[in-house]
This record gives sequence, C-alpha cells and structure tokens, in this order.
Amino acid sequence: MRRFVFLLIALAACAMVAGRSDAAFAESQFGDANAEPAPFNPQMAALMSMLIQPRHAKLGLAGKAENWPLAAYMLKELRQGFAVVSKAVPRWKGLPVPDLFEAAVGHPITVLDAAIKLQYRSQFDEGYERLTVGCNACHGTTDHSFVVIKVPDASAFPNQEFVPKR
Repeated sequence: MRRFVFLLIALAACAMVAGRSDAAFAESQFGDANAEPAPFNPQMAALMSMLIQPRHAKLGLAGKAENWPLAAYMLKELRQGFAVVSKAVPRWKGLPVPDLFEAAVGHPITVLDAAIKLQYRSQFDEGYERLTVGCNACHGTTDHSFVVIKVPDASAFPNQEFVPKR
C-alpha cells in the first residue's frame, strides 16, 4: 500500500513538472540566468576574511615550522593583501585604511621581514605576536573588537604542508 501511495505522489509530481511552461521552468530563485553579473565589490569584512586572515595564519604556521621560504612568501602575500584592501576600501568609518594598517602592522611586518631573512625563530615569534596584537588593535579602532585574531594553534589547511622539505 505504501508503495502505491508513493508511486501516486511521484506521478503527480512528474505531471506538475511536465505541465509547466518553458518560461516558468527557466525562472530561478537566483534571478535571470542571462543577466549581466553585478561587478564584484566585496566589503571590508569579506576582503579581510579572503585576503588577510588566511595569510596571517599561514605566515604563523610557516614560521612555527621554520619554513623560511614559505614564511617569506606568505609575508609578501600578506603585504599585497593589505595593499589590495587599502585600494578597494580607501576609508573605513571615516578613517583612511592605509593609515590604519600602517599604524597597526607596519613595524611588526618590518620585524618579521628581518626575522625571516635571518631565520631567527624567537624574533619571528615576537614579531608575529606584535602583528597579531596590531590586528586586534585595528579591530578595536574600527569598533570591531569582537573580531579577535590569535596565533594559530592548528592548521586550517589540511591540504598544505608547512614543514620544510629537507
């Protein structure tokens, strides 16, 4: 009996779909499939989540593993991420974003650069901690103190090796 009821429901659903016009069927909850896409204009939070936070984490994991070539690369990527965000969002809550970034992370990035070049782990750890504190200070300046960044204690990137090849 259950199979018969299920079969009737399935046949009714098929009949409903077959009875729809092509125009009605082509309509989508996502809008017109032939429309021009809107320009990509991410907001500050999206840019920080896409460009800054993963690079911050990867930089920390590379330094912890003493993978200095990867750390140098991630520091370069982090700098470029800050430049992209500064161009995309020149002002945030009335404040110039490049100035916010420079005040928050300028000096720690210089310390990190030197530590990576010298392959000096304790200086790297100190610079990375200062970078992280700078990130959180910037969040506080922009009324986002609830966004707390920390030194990663585990990798969120299971498909990437951080230990250097020897």
